[in-house]
Amino acid sequence: MRTGQTHLFIPGPTNVPEAVRQAMNVPMQDMRAPDFGDLTLGLFEDLKPIFRTQTGQVMMFPGSGTGAWEAAMTNTLNPGDKVLMSRFGQFSTLWVQMAERLGLAVEVIDVPWGAGVPVKEYARRLGADKNDEIKAVFVTHNETATGVTSDVAAVRRALDECFHDALLFVDGVSSIGSIDFRMDDWRVDLAVTGSQKGLMLPAGLGILAVSEKAMEASKTATMRRAYFEFADMVKMNADGYFPYTPPTQLFHGLRKSLDRIHTEGLDNVVARHNRLAEGVRRGVAAWGLDLVAEHHTLYSDTVSAIRVPRDIDARDVLCIAYEDFGASFGSGLGRLAGKVFRIGHLGDLNEGMCLTALSIAEMSLARAGANICFGSGVAAAQSWYAYEAVEQPKLRFAAE
Repeated sequence: MRTGQTHLFIPGPTNVPEAVRQAMNVPMQDMRAPDFGDLTLGLFEDLKPIFRTQTGQVMMFPGSGTGAWEAAMTNTLNPGDKVLMSRFGQFSTLWVQMAERLGLAVEVIDVPWGAGVPVKEYARRLGADKNDEIKAVFVTHNETATGVTSDVAAVRRALDECFHDALLFVDGVSSIGSIDFRMDDWRVDLAVTGSQKGLMLPAGLGILAVSEKAMEASKTATMRRAYFEFADMVKMNADGYFPYTPPTQLFHGLRKSLDRIHTEGLDNVVARHNRLAEGVRRGVAAWGLDLVAEHHTLYSDTVSAIRVPRDIDARDVLCIAYEDFGASFGSGLGRLAGKVFRIGHLGDLNEGMCLTALSIAEMSLARAGANICFGSGVAAAQSWYAYEAVEQPKLRFAAE
């Protein structure tokens, strides 16, 4: 029998704060009632600052971030449209697969897993596209499988310098609400996230922010869609309603999550994620292990993908952590299976939780056969958190 708390250190779904869980514990209510908009209309408005947009249209589709991917593509593109994408991890690979299945002509650039979006190659291909055949450019902002964050602003500059009018799609599922993201400043046309990451909710909402340019494109796009039709959503959302049954309890939880983010301040949320992630990274370095990310400029502040020694199977580390120590770490995905384990450090998180993750990882690595000096990673992170990290505002939510 397992006692105590089971620890969740995966990059999503993330921990749900107790106040958010309690907010979702409400009776079912009438989704067609005249006051339903009192709950939902404020959510649409308060999600805009999370994307840092004033002009974007925010939609919430019951589903996951993957559903929002499909909504973004099917509403703004036409069958056979040429799109520019890159593969450098499991989730960017899945996005390419979806585009191909939907009948788009995908021009894909493969780069090593551990690298980021190939901005220079994007610029070269956009510059060579004299007839504007490329209709959309796709960026996986934070590749969760490899712990790599790419430069969306640089892709926007490449588009502008080439005077190219392609739509800019961004997968921000594991970045938006945790890592700096600026929809309006970077002129992102379609930005996707999910409820189960930085928004600290259970899975169940695919959240999409759509620029005015993309909304115009949706009026003439001919790709088939039904459930994901923008026009249906926009029409019903105007009064706070949905064209189908929405997950009302998640809306109550989202209200509480957005209030928490607003109280802490989004800039402080982003800074907190950076501070906590740096402690984890210093702990990994103290073990003598490497991250999958090829360069420090690519390090993700929401997930660290850690390479185990060659004679160690990362799946053993995961199994030991879960069965013996009651903790879940993220597995290596795709070609990284058995070679990598991941520590998710996003959402409702603090220093003590990160130190617990490092401590359990040390024990699990050692028991799996790795040469680990106990306490080395924990001490490196402690030193960072206690003395070296820039002091940030510490907010408490005891009143909740």
